[in-house]
Amino acid sequence: MPDDTYAIYPSLKGKVVLITGGASGIGAEMVAQFARQGSRVAFLDFDREHGAKVAEATGSLFRFCDLRDIAALRAAIAQVKAQLGPVNVLVNNAARDDRHPMETVEPEYWDERMHTNLRHFFFAAQAVAPDMRAAKAGSIVNMGSVSWMKAQGGMPAYTTAKAAIRGMTRGLARDLGGDGIRCNEVVPGWVFTERQEHLWATPESVARTLEGQCLHRKVMPPDLARMVLWLAADDSAMVTAQYFVVDGGAV
Repeated sequence: MPDDTYAIYPSLKGKVVLITGGASGIGAEMVAQFARQGSRVAFLDFDREHGAKVAEATGSLFRFCDLRDIAALRAAIAQVKAQLGPVNVLVNNAARDDRHPMETVEPEYWDERMHTNLRHFFFAAQAVAPDMRAAKAGSIVNMGSVSWMKAQGGMPAYTTAKAAIRGMTRGLARDLGGDGIRCNEVVPGWVFTERQEHLWATPESVARTLEGQCLHRKVMPPDLARMVLWLAADDSAMVTAQYFVVDGGAV
């Protein structure tokens, strides 16, 4: 459906929204959707080329950042705050589901996967929390994965990191709730981004996935973005410490 058939949330207009991993895929769609809401959107990514294109197309603020470098992450968030103001909504989205057999994993790779898929979620939340506390309001949305819920193999470091996001989300919801800050998790199924189509989607795997879903169509980036919009908006004002699976009914 065209975008003009979906909801506009008045509470998102003018809000400062920070998205990690916004240069492609689900993240780029979220940048576009929040921009359509009239939010002041910033995103962090280490893909300079696509980041610049998304920023130009959406009128958003792009800051290059390798999220594995926490000092660089903190500096980038400080720059966003200096240019746009305190962050009202944080979407922790950046991750990579690279496949890796259990037998090949060494400690250095394991640590790098945690840095890529988990650690920056916490430190981004830590960086925006003081301003959210001062405002007595804020929404943090962490992007999880159904992979560990489905006992999916072939990427143990990734599934471990994504499982940990559930615990982090619920713990932060408790720690921050007294100041009016909400923290929730959105759990994508297999979302058919350009990367997924290029690397792993075969006619056979797509057919199996759709057959396993209650709704027999591909889950696409806008399906995730619209759930995130609702959790960011005041319409979900009493929703926190929860997770929302968007997978067409596969789990």
